[in-house]
Amino acid sequence: MAVTYEEFADSRLSALLRYAVMLTGDPNTAEDLVQETMLRVQLHWWRVARSDSPDAYVRKILTNQFIESRRSSWWRRVLLRADPDPVVASSTDHAAETAERDRVWALLAGLPRGQRAALVLRYYEDLPDREIAEILGCAVGTVRSSISRGLDALRAELVEAR
Repeated sequence: MAVTYEEFADSRLSALLRYAVMLTGDPNTAEDLVQETMLRVQLHWWRVARSDSPDAYVRKILTNQFIESRRSSWWRRVLLRADPDPVVASSTDHAAETAERDRVWALLAGLPRGQRAALVLRYYEDLPDREIAEILGCAVGTVRSSISRGLDALRAELVEAR
């Protein structure tokens, strides 16, 4: 039995939003990204519904929109954010844990979008290389390289900061 757009949206919207938050690092930007994705999905639902895996198809649309979104000058002109405050080490309390989490978000935000998407798909979505390659539209070797380079960059920043 074919799933309708409404049924798909009801069952997958919260998971897509969580994934988008991991990609963007910002709940408001993630909501915009999911909204734009779901608009495109609705307009082309006949194509999505006929795919082998509608969930993977929609995740690919969302990922591509994330990677492409910063290339247009419109985003650079409208999206305003302050640089994160530098993290100061303190005792291991909730504030320190929050600061560390913010630092990791800042480090992830500094990665190229393709590397960041590959890391989120691997470590947050727990997808194998083959599925990540399908979503990103690249070879499995490129996925492995992106993940390796992303982790190397994160390690270098973490070591440098200590």
